[in-house]
Amino acid sequence: MKLRYSVFACLALNINIIASEQATVLEQMSVTATKIEKATKDVSESIAVVDQKTIEDKNILNVQDALQTIPGVIAESTSNSPSPKLIIRGAGLKARFGVREIMVMKDGVPMTDPDSFTRFDFIDMQDVSSIEVQKGPGSINAVNSTGGVIQLITKSVFDEDKNSIKLGVGNEEQRNVNLKVRGKISENDFTSLTFSKRKIDNSWRDNNEFDTTQATLKYGHIFKDDSIIENELSYTESNLNLPASMTKDEFKEFKKSGEQHDTSNQWQHSARDSKILAFSSKYEKEVGDITYKPRFYFNTWEHFHPVTGLINDSDDNKVFGIDLEFNAAHKLFDQDAMLVGGLTFKIDKTDDSKKYQYGDVETKSVTTGWGRNRTTANQIVKTLSNKKGALANTEDSETLLYGAYLMESFKVNDKLGFDVSSRVDKLKFDINGNEITKYDYSSKSYKDGIGDYEIDNSFTLLSAKFGTTYALTDFTNVYASIANANQAPTTSELSDNNDLDKSQSTNYEVGLKTRTEDLSYDLALYQNYVDDEIIQIKDANGNSIYDNAGKTDKKGLEFNITYNLTSNLEIGGSYAYSNFKFDKFNESARGDLVSRDGNYIPFIPKNQYSIFTAYNLNGFKTRLTARTYGSYYMDNANTEKYEGYDLITDFMIGYEMKNHNIQLNINNLFDKYYASEASKDVYNVESYKAASPRMAMLTYSYKF
Repeated sequence: MKLRYSVFACLALNINIIASEQATVLEQMSVTATKIEKATKDVSESIAVVDQKTIEDKNILNVQDALQTIPGVIAESTSNSPSPKLIIRGAGLKARFGVREIMVMKDGVPMTDPDSFTRFDFIDMQDVSSIEVQKGPGSINAVNSTGGVIQLITKSVFDEDKNSIKLGVGNEEQRNVNLKVRGKISENDFTSLTFSKRKIDNSWRDNNEFDTTQATLKYGHIFKDDSIIENELSYTESNLNLPASMTKDEFKEFKKSGEQHDTSNQWQHSARDSKILAFSSKYEKEVGDITYKPRFYFNTWEHFHPVTGLINDSDDNKVFGIDLEFNAAHKLFDQDAMLVGGLTFKIDKTDDSKKYQYGDVETKSVTTGWGRNRTTANQIVKTLSNKKGALANTEDSETLLYGAYLMESFKVNDKLGFDVSSRVDKLKFDINGNEITKYDYSSKSYKDGIGDYEIDNSFTLLSAKFGTTYALTDFTNVYASIANANQAPTTSELSDNNDLDKSQSTNYEVGLKTRTEDLSYDLALYQNYVDDEIIQIKDANGNSIYDNAGKTDKKGLEFNITYNLTSNLEIGGSYAYSNFKFDKFNESARGDLVSRDGNYIPFIPKNQYSIFTAYNLNGFKTRLTARTYGSYYMDNANTEKYEGYDLITDFMIGYEMKNHNIQLNINNLFDKYYASEASKDVYNVESYKAASPRMAMLTYSYKF
């Protein structure tokens, strides 16, 4: 790789410090946290970077596998596929599916929709060279996202890399093929093609097959004035069956057998099948001390998405976006400084989206009430397929977001530096629909809908950050920051509760970062106050209800360390302490408002940690990682805890010789059966979603 792309080689849990012959330290760099290249220990916030070696050694095919050992980050998949629940410092907890409250970007292009929803169907992890994770509100990159930013940096068409082919096979009928070829058309023109195909049956439980086909074509040109343009065209077809949750008794049986079949859940045939065509173009040109970085992107997608109660079928969805960024280098206090600014515009438009009743169900006739109030309904016992039935809903929607951002990064002297940033965004929802019928959770049947409806809301979102770093020594920096941001409710949340307000997140943080030849560690202490946080409440049938929680208080400590015992042996680990509580929250329970003041926020464990060791010698390599997720409350009332899980272990062993590489990766080495998510509703009904048992894959790759 060229030097300008090798600066991504930093990982918060596994930072490989590179020393020169004089034993000086080559600073690890971040290029996205402040939109300019800066050493990670000079960034005035908590940031983690997953490098390419880690991605390859762990054979990471899903985003959650890359993030699950970063302190303060919860990345769990309930489907053993690229469909994770992603939480950063408590943000993202409310997501019904997909990812909310967290900004996901790829090469500076937002993958997150204006109303903060992200689908990871877009991402081909085999084209990703590194991942940066910024935690907490106030990032200059974050739009309508108080949880933080995940930036994926893909393999640039300008990278001087070899062509490669990779083949993988594993249990549960796992299959993986990846091909990357790169060509130099002329002295100034470059192109590359990446093709990936994956498949997994997950036969240990019902309705959990997954397959995806992805292709990415890139073209880059270097102009005579050294300005560059890089274009990317990608296509994804993803087919994912989403397994049902389990009752308490069914989960007990799963813990004995590791199998999940014939559960009592009504909705046995949930799925998300998607087709996505995306294009992006980014240009970079220097004019004196100013660098211009305009970006344009467009994607069109369709999906078939059977969920609880209804089947979503939408085939006319388009996203347009422009980001006009500039970097202006200048002097301040006789030191080099950088001013970063820009304008952003994005529109997400959906025409004639439809929802259908399930057309193939098992029902039973149930009579309720007395006298004149006596009614009979055909309750849905269980779906038999995801065949579409009667049309239930039609909808057109347009979500518009536009804004501006500005950041000044400067130093007062060689030791003391500052980052000051602010952005303001306007978010508008315009939704029109016709609800013909809807699923009624109390009767477990369909009933007449409300007819025509309209949602026309807008929110002004403010975000700001002030951070400072001070060099205690040549190798250790201390930092402090204060940041705040707004989070708007989503369209689905507004449909459930049109009175929802935006939340306000304010974060105070101090930390310590050290980088030496053999030792690297990061320590962060933070307190995050959230006013009007939007919290998800579930009723007995899994219906999600949203409410502004009043106030929550999140205190936390995060620590990670890496140490090179020898030039071949590396050890490390991470720890996160999370004390997240409701300061003020009245929950609706069986028609009454019940105070949850002082209760812990569910699903977030107080203690979470991981450890790892890695060994490399003459082509031989091995890596062992274990992670523990502490106990947590399953409901807002704090009536019951799930025990979490201990030391889920992943193992890799492999050998590299010249252009050949063969390795075996085993996730959940000791085949432990546990829940990736456990919850309890206001009717005391418990629900469990199983994590994957042992998965093994043998991979061979060849570079040519």
